Amino acid sequence: MSSDEELDEYPDGTVRLRNPNIELMDQDILYHLALGSESHDLISMFGDIKFVCMGGTPKRMEQFAYYIMEQIGHKLPAGTTLLDISQYSYRYCMYKVGPVLSISHGMGIPSVGILLHEVIKLMYHARVRDPIFFRIGTCGGIGLEGGTVVISEDAVDGMLQPFLELPVLGKLIRRPAKLDKKLCRELRALAQPDDPYETVTGRTMCTYDFYEGQGRLDGAFCDFNENDKMEYLNKIHKSGVVNIEMESLSFAALTHHAGVKSAVICVTLMDRLKGDQVLAPKEVLDEWQQRPCTLVSRYIKRYLSMKGRLSLDGHCGSMCVKSPRRFKLVQQESENYD
Repeated sequence: MSSDEELDEYPDGTVRLRNPNIELMDQDILYHLALGSESHDLISMFGDIKFVCMGGTPKRMEQFAYYIMEQIGHKLPAGTTLLDISQYSYRYCMYKVGPVLSISHGMGIPSVGILLHEVIKLMYHARVRDPIFFRIGTCGGIGLEGGTVVISEDAVDGMLQPFLELPVLGKLIRRPAKLDKKLCRELRALAQPDDPYETVTGRTMCTYDFYEGQGRLDGAFCDFNENDKMEYLNKIHKSGVVNIEMESLSFAALTHHAGVKSAVICVTLMDRLKGDQVLAPKEVLDEWQQRPCTLVSRYIKRYLSMKGRLSLDGHCGSMCVKSPRRFKLVQQESENYD
């Protein structure tokens, strides 16, 4: 089933869950976000969300929140600042800037998978319509110089398989890792001729490990040599892989399974055909990491301009608590939950 066909299942645009158990629960606690379906008024807090932007670290996504606030002209009430809505979870950060959520997803498939389960449920409880999810991150390029922006056309694992394998109740299930092709093309079209860097599309390899899984020679363990590494990297390059990272497979598979449009936009920190370690100075890396944010902001600004929604005034992601007792319970559960 294609992404477009899956999206057509929900004509009203609301996010639906593939889990009938949620409706039978007294309260759905989103443990790792420190939110609950009955403790918080999720419709009031998040019902106007259109874009969910995710990246690895809390600091980077806090910076993105302030950046997108400036880009879309979002004004905060006097005397207020952006609030980390998930501060009581101590795991992820979450900032709301008008119709944009900026959330950290941690490192690797397990971390982004946990977050996506709860963010998709958050969209459902908040009755969000037709959200678009972006992963903004860094990667190693394959045949691409550092600083190149890569928009993923699709995601594969370390065996070049285009699906996420997940053991469930002793059985291995496979979920296709598909990204929205039209969204990919629209993002590519927003690259500008005077950008001082290249923006490309291609296949992204997602691995479960940073060292051996990505063919690095500098981990604690290594049972292959330089020739073995180069043979492998050239092989995947010939198959269309242009970059390697650690989240796209889960991100693509879970958003596709939920019928949510999504895209992955990363910047390369080095060309893995030339080495394993990041050698660029910090100020250069900081500028490179801004490049995917710039592309995503162009998309959001264009969308909001078409809808006549630029220069927004609104709350800064403040808490809307329905039940103080349940709110305290959610806080305790989130702090204690491992």
